Amino acid sequence: MQADSAAMARRMLAGLKVARALSLRGYSRKRFQPLDGRRKGKCSTRESVLARDGRRVRKNASCHPVKGTWYSPYDGKVLKSEKQVDVDHVVPLSYAWRSGARRWSQAKRRAFANDLRRPELITVSHSANIAKGGQGPQSWRPQRRAHWCRYATSWITVKHHYRLFVTRDERRALLNMLRTC
Repeated sequence: MQADSAAMARRMLAGLKVARALSLRGYSRKRFQPLDGRRKGKCSTRESVLARDGRRVRKNASCHPVKGTWYSPYDGKVLKSEKQVDVDHVVPLSYAWRSGARRWSQAKRRAFANDLRRPELITVSHSANIAKGGQGPQSWRPQRRAHWCRYATSWITVKHHYRLFVTRDERRALLNMLRTC
């Protein structure tokens, strides 16, 4: 299974444009409207990800998780409190901005930031998310080497779907991580 997804990821990566990172000028998280608030009685994006990724998640009347257990694949931590959990954008918003999202419409940026159908949003520990920040795979990798393959394939899948470009160093780092598959 991993070998198949790695082969697919290599093909997708080969099809991505390689270019220099764009400037962060004009970037703001607000331009993406990340982790959208509730719409007409539905859970927020964050609440939906926590419910999807957690085990035995219980929510209160307003959809907020009050109990559950979450696993952070970046560092292998088991988290027993929603307060220890962050929802990570595999491709950080600022990184996406520098990879072509600055040219997108507001609607496309919002869709990217709240996409539950792709591997863009995952539950991780707060400490892992802070360590990662807005970095790409050439500067940051999950602490657990066992997650490198999944992280690289997720990164590439997101970049491919949204037609974002990669830098030369980013491409090299992704290929290196795909060797762990």
